[in-house]
Amino acid sequence: MIFVGNDWAEDHHDIEVMDDAGVTLARRRLPEGVVGVGMLHALIAEHAEDPAQVVVGIETDRGLWVASLVAAGYAVYAINPLAVSRYRDRHVTSGAKSDAGDAHVLADLVRTDRHQHRPIAGDSAEVLGVRVLARAHQRLIWDRTRQTNRLRSALREFFPAAVAAFEDLDHPDALAVLAKAPTPATAARLSRSAIAAALRKGGRQRNIDARAAAIQTVLRAEQLEFPVVLADAYGAQVRAAVAVIAEMNRQIELLQTELGASFDAHPDAEIYHSQPGLGPILGARVLGEFGDDPNRYQDARSRRNYAGTSPLTKASGKKRAVLARFVRNRHLADACYQWAFCSLSASPGARAFYDEHRAKGETHDQALRVLSNRLVGILDGCLRSRTVYDEDKAWGHRNAGAGDKAA
Repeated sequence: MIFVGNDWAEDHHDIEVMDDAGVTLARRRLPEGVVGVGMLHALIAEHAEDPAQVVVGIETDRGLWVASLVAAGYAVYAINPLAVSRYRDRHVTSGAKSDAGDAHVLADLVRTDRHQHRPIAGDSAEVLGVRVLARAHQRLIWDRTRQTNRLRSALREFFPAAVAAFEDLDHPDALAVLAKAPTPATAARLSRSAIAAALRKGGRQRNIDARAAAIQTVLRAEQLEFPVVLADAYGAQVRAAVAVIAEMNRQIELLQTELGASFDAHPDAEIYHSQPGLGPILGARVLGEFGDDPNRYQDARSRRNYAGTSPLTKASGKKRAVLARFVRNRHLADACYQWAFCSLSASPGARAFYDEHRAKGETHDQALRVLSNRLVGILDGCLRSRTVYDEDKAWGHRNAGAGDKAA
């Protein structure tokens, strides 16, 4: 066996090759791209005859470089950078750090402690595509929220009536009217018919006249105003923000369509669709983050740990604390939280489980976290048995237990 530490950067890779005894066989700095990959394969071939003899440690599980290592047949371990940082202290106590030194740390880590880490999962290209689309969709929503908050902050400074008129500033109604009248003066001059026309242009089809009248009343209410020059400057800022948010809405809708189609084409889509609270978008996010490698999770507990829904116990002496996991896959944790919330109205068993924990004095977030942990376990069972969700099987044993206690 040989062990390869790969410390990657944007335009180069520091490589160290190590044998079973921890002796360094080679060190190189290779360029990114086809040339660098070819040089790496040639270097490894000098010390190993079979790709199965090669173990690679690297701090990422994405990208063309990593895909080429997996395709070559090497055992590739994606090591969390935080774990590498802790492991570095075993080699260097002075705090010194270098790319070549990190390559050495990664090679030694997979030589001695790879049993404590997971190799990169063998997920299909289909589920990786779902993950790419789901993350892009989610990040664009997060970006829209940031942009909307900036717009809200600007409006509160010079045009508070707009904030009062529109509850959601990324809604088509708000964007249509603010694009037409981005300052208090222009908004106050808008006629009811002009507002109605803007609402129609934004896509509203019902209650147009009533909504236009309500908006006009708020926009024409008496308020403090800046000098015209300053108000116009703020107006230019609002106009630009509105255009950005409108385009974000359009791109989110396009990504949502692509994501739904990609999710529906996956073989596991039926099982995910059957779970209470999982629609096409949320289901796609959960599928993309969990992956579809059947051997990735040893059991339901491993899947829960990866999702970050299982509690973390810290015990020392007489002290013991059970805490939520904060080092976790942020995309998956967010999806599981929303999944648990949506399941409350879709599953009587989930609702009863949530209410039971709330009755114990747990907060809303705590109860949802426990519920999401339970739902992830149910999903794991469905995937292993290749069966769709069944409400009675999922919660029947709890209902039976409650009935026995009542009797």
